[in-house]
Amino acid sequence: MLQPLLRRVTCASPRGLHRLAYWEWPRADSAPVRAPGVPDTVVCVHGLTRNGRDFDALAARLSRRWRVVCPDMIGRGQSDRVADPQLYALPQYVADCVTLVARLDVERVAWLGTSMGGLIGMLLAGLPGTPIARLVLNDVGPVVDTAGLARIASYVGGDPSYASEAEGVAALRELMRDFGPHTDEQFRLLTRHYLVERQGRWHFHYDPAIALALRQAGAQQAAPDLWPVYDAIRCPTLVLRGAQSDILSAATARQMGERGPRAGCVTFEGVGHAPTFIAEDQIEAVERFLAEEYS
Repeated sequence: MLQPLLRRVTCASPRGLHRLAYWEWPRADSAPVRAPGVPDTVVCVHGLTRNGRDFDALAARLSRRWRVVCPDMIGRGQSDRVADPQLYALPQYVADCVTLVARLDVERVAWLGTSMGGLIGMLLAGLPGTPIARLVLNDVGPVVDTAGLARIASYVGGDPSYASEAEGVAALRELMRDFGPHTDEQFRLLTRHYLVERQGRWHFHYDPAIALALRQAGAQQAAPDLWPVYDAIRCPTLVLRGAQSDILSAATARQMGERGPRAGCVTFEGVGHAPTFIAEDQIEAVERFLAEEYS
């Protein structure tokens, strides 16, 4: 498999500066020239505990036609950890992604966001002057089911360590069972950048403090109403959903097709939260949507 380039951009927060790492897959030299004003850059943003290398299989395919950029959001992967965990929240993530798009020197992008990455995409796509021209929301919407939030909150923020990489992979097999079936080779794509070795033990790649915002959200009596954000989106939108998802309900997905950008929806059987874009049918769904003519 082709390998991406690791790059970094400096971002600002009320607490100072930090570096956001991103993985860039250049567009193939033989790719067709796109019409003026049509995005040739796809930004893929991961979920809460994941990182930009989650998209390796998808990015390798898309880079035949598009430039693909996959950031590690702060606190994950190769990006900086921040001293103030209050910065691990959507407003800072959106601000960092605005800086990232500016660094990419493009006016318009296509955006694919899984879970948290989809929430970031919704918030950015709903703003006046947004750079997002096409939006893929992977197993997330304006309503996040409380059962799924409780499940994620039950394990995020711990800092387990394992005596060997194999022991860590075995633990992740159970933890990630909702991702759907994967061969051992496919599952390796999900763990090779998730487990990191430190002082002879294997740990998860992220700062445990990323769980703070999730815990605070769980302590609130009511989840924020994101329907006004979704209704403000004007670009073509596609919703992808795991049929057994405990984050995005079928009812919410149907409603997303009836209001706002009136998103199309593709559901994958045998998958919970969330599709990983390793299986061929999941990659093809994204590729077809991005290849359609832009309105």
